[in-house]
This record gives sequence, C-alpha cells and structure tokens, in this order.
Amino acid sequence: MRGYLLRRLPSALLVLLVASFVAFALLRLVPGDPAAVLAGPDASPETEAAIRARLGLDAPLHTQYLQWIGDLLTGDLGPSYAIGGQTADLIADGLGATAELTLGALLFVVVLGAAFGILGATSRNRWVRGTVRALTTAALAVPPFVTGVLLVLLFAVLLGVLPPGGRVPLLTAPDLGVQYLLLPALCLALPSAAVLGRYLKDGIERALAEDYVRTATAAGVAPRRLLWRHALPNALPPVVTLLGMQTGHLLGGAVLVEAIFAWPGLGQLAEQALVRRDYPVVQDLLLLLVTVFVLVQLFTDLVHARLDPRIRWE
Repeated sequence: MRGYLLRRLPSALLVLLVASFVAFALLRLVPGDPAAVLAGPDASPETEAAIRARLGLDAPLHTQYLQWIGDLLTGDLGPSYAIGGQTADLIADGLGATAELTLGALLFVVVLGAAFGILGATSRNRWVRGTVRALTTAALAVPPFVTGVLLVLLFAVLLGVLPPGGRVPLLTAPDLGVQYLLLPALCLALPSAAVLGRYLKDGIERALAEDYVRTATAAGVAPRRLLWRHALPNALPPVVTLLGMQTGHLLGGAVLVEAIFAWPGLGQLAEQALVRRDYPVVQDLLLLLVTVFVLVQLFTDLVHARLDPRIRWE
C-alpha cells in the first residue's frame, strides 16, 4: 500500500497545484474590485488606490499568487478582506457544520442507494421495481432547490414534525440536532442516492447473470445467499468508486442546500465572500474542497483495491 500511495502522491500534488492556479485566475476574471467594495460607492480614486495597496492588490498577479501559496505552506491564511477576522477562523467556524451536513447526506446516500439498487435488481414484484424506477428518476430530474422547498412544505408546514431550517450542533444536543439535520441531508442526498442505486442495480443484475450464479441456483443455493455472498461483493467495487465521486458532488451541492435551509456552513461563507469579492476566503475554500475531494478519491481507490483482488497496489 505504501508504494501505491507514493505513486499517487505526485499526481495528487499536481491536481492541487493546478486547482490553486485555476481558483486564483478565475477570481481575477470575475468583474468587480475588492477595493471598490470596501471603499464604498462614494470613495475617491485615491482612497481605492490606498486600500488596494494595503491589501497587496496593486502587486503583479504572479507576485500575488506566489505570496498566497507561500502563506498557505506556512499555515497563514491571512485576514479576510471584507467579512472581517482571520480566514482560518471563518473556515473553521463553518467547516464543522458543512462536515456534519455532508456526512449525514452520505449516510442517506448509502442507505437509500443500497435499498434502491437491491430492490430494483432482486424484487419480483413489478410494482416495487416500478416504484424504485420512478423514485430514482424523480430524484435525478428534480433540482435540489425544488426538492428542498417541497420537503419544507411537507414536513415543516403541513405535518409540522421537523424544523424548516437552522442548525443545532449534534454534539450539543443530539436529539434536536438530528431533527434539524434530516431535511437538508435528505435534500442533498437524493440525487446521489439515485445514481448510486442505479449503478448498484446494474452491477447486481450483471453478477446474477453470470454462469457460476446459474450453476449455484441449479444446485439449490438460496437466493439470499447468492445475493449477499456472491452478487453484491462483485457489484461493490465500481459502486465504491462512484460513491467517492458523489462525495465531491455532495460538498459542492452543500452550498445550495445550506442557503435553502439556513444552514450556517461553508456554503453561506462562500456566498458572502463571493458577493463581497473576498479573494482570500474564496480561494482557500475552493482549494480546501479540492483537497478533500482528492483525499476521498485516494481513500476510495484503496477500498476498491481491497474489494477487488484483481487490483494490486504494488
């Protein structure tokens, strides 16, 4: 495993380097000037120039980029231009909430995806298969902002069993925290669960069509044993890889879901920073998301290699 990790390390570092450059360049292409936002609409050009010099925005772009990378390597994320406070503190405040939402959604993805996949592949009831197909199609077709509104209307307004938004940390009050987490986590998880369920269904159907499964069936092996001991393990490796990719989608989708449910995470921080042209916050957030995605993909590859004996680390 050590050799495998060492071989993957250069490509992971290259991805992070390219991502840092893209994030830095894209923000400079967005219309707007942080100095003008900070100075206000009635500020003089001299005032804007003074603010620009104080923030280091008057330096050449390559100098700004190298300064940012150097600060990252030393662990100094610097101050926020517009929001106020240190960038590291702002990210740390929202990271716990976003991690809580993402992990809750990931749990929904695994449970619902497994249910969709197994029922869709093994059920002999056409109504069950049709229901699973309809649910996965709807989860993929309806955008999250519509799903979020529908969930709030149903569970918060009509039934009144769950809160419509906000957050209570799970570690502070687990019973209340779960209630506040259910709706945003479910809204975030539904599209990924549908994708995972369809992949798992196809994998199980392919495994059940193999000759050795037919031979085992003819020999009288119980269908449940065939599913759990043979078909499902053979279908899991590509599904695990897909789950790693969907984790990145969950992190990206959390920005929209947090806005719908007033969830105080990194999504709200990113929105505020973009509106105010707060370069350090946005740059660090984008690079953080890419870093998490790279680490998740690396972990997923390790799990895939563990599940599939045809793959070797060395």
